[in-house]
Amino acid sequence: MTSQALPISTTETTSSTTTTPTLTTLRTFLTRLFSSLRTTLSHRRPWLELVDRTAFSRPLSLSDATTRVRKNFSYFKINYLTILAIVLAFSLFSHPFSLLTLLSLVAAWLGLYTFRPSDQPLVVLGRTMSNREVLGILVLVTVIVVFLTSVGSLIITAVLVGVGIVCVHGAFRDPEDLFMDDQDTAGSTGLFSFIGGPSAGSNVIPLV
Repeated sequence: MTSQALPISTTETTSSTTTTPTLTTLRTFLTRLFSSLRTTLSHRRPWLELVDRTAFSRPLSLSDATTRVRKNFSYFKINYLTILAIVLAFSLFSHPFSLLTLLSLVAAWLGLYTFRPSDQPLVVLGRTMSNREVLGILVLVTVIVVFLTSVGSLIITAVLVGVGIVCVHGAFRDPEDLFMDDQDTAGSTGLFSFIGGPSAGSNVIPLV
């Protein structure tokens, strides 16, 4: 009687040991991802400040427009990236087939490469695939999907539209009132520059 239960317990143990690490890794990845997103979005500038009509004026020249875009991007970086993400999301949701294709591609990368346990080789038609072979196939499929289907053109178009919106706003938004505040905090920036510069402290806005 006890010998009949041994195969069942072995199967259940094997299944749980192969599933639990993957789920734990995925849960940790998602937790860190959402935490990072929340932290990043918490440092965005007020949207009313972004669309303040009194701060808009025509640039005097092309160099003036370029300088404005550079300074405004340094100040409204998170807002601009959010706008770009919204434009990209809207484009994908308006084309369900492209969205489904892209999600399938991401799922393939996560399931077959990123979160696949190292002790579980991928077997296709009785042949064991090495990690290098799996990576090569995924890269090839990604290139085909991005450059030979509508997904690539959709993403490129959405990015260009988003960048165009950012550049137009940055060129016509006078940054003088924004960087007056930055110069007031220049002293504190120097005090904490040892932390790692502008990339280490998202509260600190680099002077351009």
